[in-house]
Order: sequence, then C-alpha cells, then structure tokens
Amino acid sequence: MREGLIPTVLGTAVTASGVALRNKYPMAAAAVAGFGLAHVVLGAIDLVEHRSIKNKYFE
Repeated sequence: MREGLIPTVLGTAVTASGVALRNKYPMAAAAVAGFGLAHVVLGAIDLVEHRSIKNKYFE
C-alpha cells in the first residue's frame, strides 16, 4: 500500500464527519473538518513525495 494513502482516506472521512456536524455543533464541526483537511493535505504530500522518489529509481 502506498505511503500517505491511509491518512488521505481517513482525513476525507473525518472532513465529511465535520461537515455533517456543521448544523448541530458549529465550533466542533469546524475543528473536526480542519483536522481532517490537515490529514488530507499531509497524506497528499506523502503520496506525491514518495511517487517522485520511486520514479527516480526506475529511470
């Protein structure tokens, strides 16, 4: 499994949970959605970073 894929997928789920909580608990929803988005960004950075390292070995 590619490194960074798990944080990206979990971050997507957490972000969706935060958006779902938006009407009932707005402050908590913002925190949860922000936490999820941070995981999406960090996971995406890992995915891109390790893809370029892998490509260097196969050139």
